[in-house]
Order: sequence, then structure tokens, then C-alpha cells
Amino acid sequence: MLKVMLPDGSVREYSGCVTVYEVASDIGAGLARALVAGLVDGQLVGADFKLPDDGAVQLRILTKKDSESLAVLRHSTAHLMARAIMRLYDNVQLAFGPTVENGFYYDIQTERNLTEDDFPKIESEMQNLIKLDEPFERIEYSRDEAVEILNGIGQKLKVEHLNDALSSEQKVSFYRQGEFIDLCRGPHIPSPKFIGAFKLTSIAGAYWKGDATKQQLQRLYGTAFFDKKELDEHLAQIEEAKKRDHRVLGKQHELFAIDSRVGQGLILWLPKGAILRRQLENFIMEELVKRGYTTVNTPVIGNIELYKTSGHYPYYADSQFPPIKMQDGDEFLLRPMNCPHHVVVYSQKPRSYRDLPVRIAEFGCVHRFEQSGELNGMTRVRGFTQDDAHIFCMPEQVEDEFRSCIDMTLAVLGTMGFRDFEVRLSFRDWTSDKYVGSADNWKTAQTALEKVCREMNLPNLEIVEGEAAFYGPKADFVVRDCLGRKWQLGTVQLDYNLPSPERFNLEYTGSDNKPHTPVMIHRAPLGSFERFCGILIEHFGAAFPLWLAPEQLRILTVSEKFNNYAKSLEQKFIEKNIRVTTDLQNEKIGAKIRQARLDLVPYQAIIGAKEAESNTIALRNRKNGELGEIPVENVIEMLLDEIKMRKL
Repeated sequence: MLKVMLPDGSVREYSGCVTVYEVASDIGAGLARALVAGLVDGQLVGADFKLPDDGAVQLRILTKKDSESLAVLRHSTAHLMARAIMRLYDNVQLAFGPTVENGFYYDIQTERNLTEDDFPKIESEMQNLIKLDEPFERIEYSRDEAVEILNGIGQKLKVEHLNDALSSEQKVSFYRQGEFIDLCRGPHIPSPKFIGAFKLTSIAGAYWKGDATKQQLQRLYGTAFFDKKELDEHLAQIEEAKKRDHRVLGKQHELFAIDSRVGQGLILWLPKGAILRRQLENFIMEELVKRGYTTVNTPVIGNIELYKTSGHYPYYADSQFPPIKMQDGDEFLLRPMNCPHHVVVYSQKPRSYRDLPVRIAEFGCVHRFEQSGELNGMTRVRGFTQDDAHIFCMPEQVEDEFRSCIDMTLAVLGTMGFRDFEVRLSFRDWTSDKYVGSADNWKTAQTALEKVCREMNLPNLEIVEGEAAFYGPKADFVVRDCLGRKWQLGTVQLDYNLPSPERFNLEYTGSDNKPHTPVMIHRAPLGSFERFCGILIEHFGAAFPLWLAPEQLRILTVSEKFNNYAKSLEQKFIEKNIRVTTDLQNEKIGAKIRQARLDLVPYQAIIGAKEAESNTIALRNRKNGELGEIPVENVIEMLLDEIKMRKL
């Protein structure tokens, strides 16, 4: 006898084998028609999933109202796209077609490269397939049968995957729809009628299994929704995101540059961008001082033995620049992390329990060799500066220090206007051997992190197994920007490993006059200045709040007769550390105002005969336009107050 427990607390019993669809039908015909997929004991399954013959299961019927259903719809649309392409073009090789945030893609190989000009043709064929409304049918085969089927339809990449990554599987699943059959875990929607609207969005290059030494493929991206209104809203958001692209705005407003003569993935901070970065550094430095940190400066290069001791080499070898070999036999590495350097700083003198916690901070530059296809403006680079800090404390201080790190991250994100966020606790996968350190320390660390986060009532707290760093669990802050896009920013990580006798053998003398091993906390509220600034550019559309704006005020003269007065005003603002420029061009005032607005300058000061005579300013701001005629000293006071308060 099988007991099916439903979310409302009711229980249904079955004496034979039933599917998720049959349970939904038993509850009601309307629910069966609306069924998209199911959650069985937390596992996402299709409508045709067979429940066990006996025992008890938790079942949740998913309809289009449930957030989990959208991924199922999009995965099915990816299959529909692959089927349409195979109908339209000869000798198509299929790779993988997963869902991604906001959509899906399918990696394919064709005799000729497809372009976006092919999209209307493919979309038209997909519409034809939706009209056919042929069901997605799950079929299981043995490995030998699967190889025979895939060889029979000429899908060489799938055969390779079956013989490689799936070599230990005795049975594998396929999904069939009409003449189309594909190796796939699923699940899928019952039929294409659920696809209310879809759109192919872009095309890019890819490599088979992400390996640049293997076949080059094409990656077709798309998205799908249950109704057209949702698609239209999503496409409008994409258009807005294009307008806010930090790579475009960064060039337009002269914030940063990337030049192949310096190297791809390496950021040149232009004067205006350097100002933006410096304001962030000053803000973080103020927080560090208030919270009892000491700052250090350490080299961007280190002996390779340092990173072998820490475990970063060879653990991160694939994403590091190659070691630099010297004539005397020593090898050096561009540092991929700051933490080994800070460990060495801690070890420079004996420490007592009275000294702890020791909080060491640095705006430390690190380097990682990202693949060229993964580089993306400022948000994915090869050289970046972290707002990094490491805390060395006693085990009994861990909770308080972790809480303080979380509090600082909340303060930083709040000041930037990021109030919509979730906290992701990344814990160890106990079946994996990639982690270092004792099981007891891991359990202690994870318990402490979860306890603090729950006590602080952090929003949207989620625990993710298997995503911890190799040395310890962590809390990541994932924020939503003004367009609803998610970005992983601040992080706090707990580490019992690096200070251990097996690594750096850090010590402090306890109250018992015996040596003890400190616990280490890694934390970076911004993550990196490069990535954070790229996100800020897009979040604000380069229209930064006054305290961050590279140019805070622009003085605009009605005619050249008032240039001297404008220059004297400029000097007054400079003396008050207000970032100001003066537009003395022989242009009409309307043109000067338009240019200042295009340049997204927060405030404009209009200077004419009346203002020069009364020592006032006709003040305008970017948001509200004219603010009236205001005495100069009042304007200075107003701007300084807004800057000090870091108003958004």
C-alpha cells in the first residue's frame, strides 16, 4: 500500500502503481488538466512519473502558478527548438540543452553556422510543432540499447557522453516527441500546449563540454513563458538591460577601458571610474576603522610553496596564471587569493588570547586566468581587487565575529540601495572528497553559521549542499538589481583549515598558557571593486547618487561675460571637496543643460547676470529639474549634507 501525503495534510492511499498524473486526476479533473509537473519528496518529476508501489511519499502537484514549473517549461521548449532545427537543417549534432536563469539554450553542431537571421524560420517551425501538440514521452533503455539508438540516428556527441560521463549507468532515459528522440533526464511538460509564448534571443560560440580543445559548437539561447504578457515584460526588461550595459555606459561616460595592448580581462580605470572606485574604497575604509580592522599591503606575487601550503595550488591550477620560474629554481605565482598572505602577516609575532580577534584588511589585487569566452566587461575579469579581510579568532568568538561580518555586509548593501537580496548558506557535500579538514570542524562551522543567520532573521535564507569552499562553509549575499537580475556579491566564509597544523600551523597562547589554533573568517562585502562597479553602473544606469558621482556639479554660464564669476564659484566648491567642472563653451544655455543631463551630472548651476549680482545660483538637479535661485553657501551646505548622508 502506498500513502501519498499532500501539502494540505491529506493522505491518499493506492494499492497499485500510480503516476503523478493519476493522483492529480483522482483529486480533480481540473487539477489534472493544469498539471505541469510534480515534486516527489522534493525531487522534480514529470506528470508520467511512477510512484513506488508501497511506503509513503510527499507529493506536490505543480501548475503554471508554481515557480518550479517555469524551468520544466523552458527545458521542454529547448527540446522543441532542437526538434525544429533538425527538421529544417541536415546533419545536426545535439549536445546539451539545459535551462539557465531567465531561459534555456541548446548547444548544436550544423553543417553551416546559423545566425539570428535563421531565428524566424526556426520559431515558425516551433509554432507548427506546438500546434501538433504531441506529448513528451519518457522511455528508459539499457546502456547497450541506448548506444544502438544514438548510433542509429547519428548522434555522435550523445554516444560519446553516454560512454564517458554515463559509463556507470545501467539504464538511461530518453524523451520522445513524434519522430524526435533525445537522451535526457527530464522532466518535461506533458505536451507543448503549455508553452504560451517563446522567443529565441541570441546565438554564441561554445565548446563541447566547455573544453577549448574539443569541437566548436553553436549555443542558441531562448526563453519561454506560460503566457505572452510575461514574455513581453521579459523582452522589455532585456531591452532596458541593453541600455544599461556597463560595457556601453562605461565607454560612453569614460569610466573604464579594456585594451588588447594591455590584455583582455584587465581593467583600465579611467579618471572618472577611478573616482567612483575611490569613493567606494573610502566608504569601506570608514567601516573598517569603525569595526576595529587594521590594514596591510601585501605583494601581488608569492612563492608557489605558499599556495601549495594553503591548498590553492594545485586546487585552482586550471584558473591560475602559469607559475613564473626563476633561474635559481624558485617558482612564483600571481596570487589567486589574498588569504595566504594575511596568514603570514598573522604569524609574524606570537599571539595571546588577549590579542584576539585580529582583523586584517586589504584592498588586495588578485589574478585568475579566466577563459576568453568567459570574460565579460568588468563582471568577469582576469585581474581584480577584493575588499578583502581575514579575522583570526578563538572558537568561542566565531559567532560574534561572523555576526559582525554579516552586519557589515548588510550595512554596505543597504547604503548602496540593495535591499532586495537573499542569503545562500553553502555547506559541504558529505559524499564528496574535495573538502579538507575534519568532519567535526565542518559540523561545528556549519552549525555556527546557520545559528547566527537564523538569529539575525536574514531574508530568503537558503541552505545549498555541496557549494562550500574546499576549506569551509560560507554565506553568500545574492542581490536583485533594479531590473530584478540576481548578482552574487558579499561573502563571509568560515575556515578551520588554513590555520590548522596540517596547513600553516597558526597558534595563540590561551588563558591556560597552552598553544591553541585560531579560527579564520574570510569576508568581502563587495566581492571585488571591478565586478561591483560593473553592477553599480547597470543598477544606476550610470546615473550615480551624488556621493558616488565622478562629477557632482557642473557650472553653466549663460554667456562668456560671467566666466570669471563661474571660475570663482568653481574654486569655492573645490575647496569644499565637491567635484565640480565649469562649462565655458560658447553655446546656448539650453544646449549646455542638455549636455549636462546626457552626462548624468547630478546638479547643474546656472550662472547669469542676476546670479552674479546676488551671489546666488539657479540650481537644477537631474531628477526634478529647476530648484530655484539659491545662495551659494546654501548650495554648498545642501550638497555636503547629501554627500555626508550618502543619499540615494
